[in-house]
Amino acid sequence: MKYESQKVAMPYFIFALVLFAGQILFGLILGLQYVVGDFLFPEIPFNVARMVHTNLLIVWLLFGFMGATYYLVPEEAQTELHSPLLAWILFWVFAVAGTLTILGYLFVDYATLADVTMNKLLPTMGREFLEQPTITKIGIALVVVGFLYNILMTALKGRKTVVNIVLITGLIGLAVLWLFSFYNPGNLTQDKYFWWFVVHLWVEGVWELIMGAILAYVLIKLTGVDREVIEKWLYVIIAMALITGIIGTGHHFFWIGPPEYWLWLGSVFSALEPLPFFMMVIFAFNMINRRRRNHPNKAAMLWAMGTAVMAFLGAGVWGFLHTLAPVNYYTHGSQITAAHGHMAFYGAYVMIVLTIISYSVPIMRGRPYGNSNTAQVVEMWGFWLMTISMVFITLFLTGAGILQIWLQRIPESGEALSFMATQDNIALFYWARLIAGCFFMAGLVVYFCSFFIKGQASPAEEVRGPATQEA
Repeated sequence: MKYESQKVAMPYFIFALVLFAGQILFGLILGLQYVVGDFLFPEIPFNVARMVHTNLLIVWLLFGFMGATYYLVPEEAQTELHSPLLAWILFWVFAVAGTLTILGYLFVDYATLADVTMNKLLPTMGREFLEQPTITKIGIALVVVGFLYNILMTALKGRKTVVNIVLITGLIGLAVLWLFSFYNPGNLTQDKYFWWFVVHLWVEGVWELIMGAILAYVLIKLTGVDREVIEKWLYVIIAMALITGIIGTGHHFFWIGPPEYWLWLGSVFSALEPLPFFMMVIFAFNMINRRRRNHPNKAAMLWAMGTAVMAFLGAGVWGFLHTLAPVNYYTHGSQITAAHGHMAFYGAYVMIVLTIISYSVPIMRGRPYGNSNTAQVVEMWGFWLMTISMVFITLFLTGAGILQIWLQRIPESGEALSFMATQDNIALFYWARLIAGCFFMAGLVVYFCSFFIKGQASPAEEVRGPATQEA
């Protein structure tokens, strides 16, 4: 580790992983409630469990992004972090606020929570993924502003690199788009229109910049390929991601009331959204083929390769399956959407956070060449258990979605069944999804176990090849 202040990333990563475990636990609760409707009712109703599950996902990924940034930016800028103290203060503010919010969801009626957090003064609550109390939203905004100040001051006083520029651009976009979470118009169409500015333009816009920058950084470190080569790929990928992702927001506008031209814009540009993810796959494997060293941290390399592949499958392929307006007319809001969401989030964002954790945490623990071979084998078992389980979760939800559409939404299939009757007919897929979810949790436990195995990889395992790579 080149700079002592990089260690401030460690608490962010630890807390992110704790929240990740909580997210998966509530995912299992939800999976069981799909087939055993009164499980944990009324202590944890389905709507509360779902709210906790999705909010934990968002918050732990934000902690992961912040930890990655605190580790990455000083090394790229070749200078110490501007204020490690500020980073620690923001960590505790964010951690306490996030924890209190989750506890509020679990132990306080949502309407009461809105009253005690003074939601009437600035109504922002009650919207999916943005259920946070107004004071929590304000707290997140303040934390992000302080975080950006710390990072910008660090980057400005040091070396300027493409990785830092792309990463910080994505983080600034994240902060700006968060402001739309405070805008809650009375008109439902307007509400949904601007609601997607946060939800879509985060995950299919600025978050892709963050993901691309982190992946580029890790590949520079693991492969030894010339920085200029990787930076050129990064520029092309983020350009494609923004061109397709921004206008591709229109695939959410199909059925909420905006003009019909969104049917064409949303369909065409959404159909192009798999391209940057496909380019990311080519990018990752091309850099690995060009590598000038065989880095001993093979687990981090596996996570990096897995990120590119699973992001393409989840965000690209499964997104394309139901993004064209004539198809989306039938699939909108079905279990096809859930299948796409699960694999896309896991492939694009969960795995990139786990990639930077796999690379940086051993270094912060005094293991510059990575964990021991035994620890890496255990970690890779966790990788395969979680990844294969997520593939099966996606396939089972896809099967449930196809049957749901056929039974409930396509007139040619005969008399359409009611929603609840349809759910009874696809319960087998929900049971299968629950079993796959249990294997995912087992994989997460195995992954956690790898942190407790002592030892480190030997420097002798690093073998440098001929420097034959050209831009």
